[in-house]
Amino acid sequence: MTPAEAAQAAEERRKIELDVSGAEWLNAPGDEEGVQIAFVQGYIAMRNGAEPDGPSLIFTPAEWRAFVLGARDGEFDIQPQEAPQQQGE
Repeated sequence: MTPAEAAQAAEERRKIELDVSGAEWLNAPGDEEGVQIAFVQGYIAMRNGAEPDGPSLIFTPAEWRAFVLGARDGEFDIQPQEAPQQQGE
């Protein structure tokens, strides 16, 4: 394992062990049951506000930045799909 791979593995273990029980969760105004985020010990946690006891996704600052920039660039936009053509058209 290279030093970079070892550092990545250690980072992943820290994310798994992150305690979000005392986190201050933020949400869009008026949308308490939507996506919520919290800043905990240098990481960003994200969860479904409708299921606050459910799992959280944990991001490093670099991962969060990549996610936010991708969202701003439309990387995750749902593209309309063309309807399948019927035979004989």
